[in-house]
Amino acid sequence: MTAKYATTCGVCSSSISPGEQIARSGERWAHVACAATGEQPASAPATTAAVKPAAAKRSRPVRPDMPAADGALEVWTDGACSGNPGPGGWAWATRDGRRDSGGDAATTNQRMEIRAALEAVQALDGPLVVVSDSTYVVNCFRDQWWKGWIARGWVTSARKPVVSRDLWEPLVELVNERGDISFRWVKGHSGDEMNDLVDQLAVEQSRAVAAG
Repeated sequence: MTAKYATTCGVCSSSISPGEQIARSGERWAHVACAATGEQPASAPATTAAVKPAAAKRSRPVRPDMPAADGALEVWTDGACSGNPGPGGWAWATRDGRRDSGGDAATTNQRMEIRAALEAVQALDGPLVVVSDSTYVVNCFRDQWWKGWIARGWVTSARKPVVSRDLWEPLVELVNERGDISFRWVKGHSGDEMNDLVDQLAVEQSRAVAAG
């Protein structure tokens, strides 16, 4: 199905533009690639359709952050994509000024979110807290989706191949190997200066790739 109006993906929390292909994921609309993961979005209500949305929202508990290692460095990551698929960019940055970014000519927003986290973990030593506005990235580790993926041979609970396994597999291996990396979700475009910074860097890379 094609989106008629701009909205937000119920899985990765990034924007959906009019004309993009979308599919149902639980009770919400999502990018086709996100819906194919087979994982339930963290924001999807656990109640039945008969329950009013407002009531479900009031009863939903606040989800705790993953515990962080002592002295962990915070690194903000983000991905952007012009179209889905289309030219995209990724970026990471820390408060002490370290940062990096890059792009791909033909990619998806979901891949750029994962790529940003992978690049940050590969570049930075020591304990880390990866701060991302992608619920897909954060919940993979907070809810330990990766355990099911590995146990099923990199297949989702919906018995479909895990999308972007080529990025997920090295990220999961690094996080498990180091044992001192946690993930924290931040709402995008909510006034968090570091989230705004990496968003800007990722968008700039996306535009640069598109311009050739």
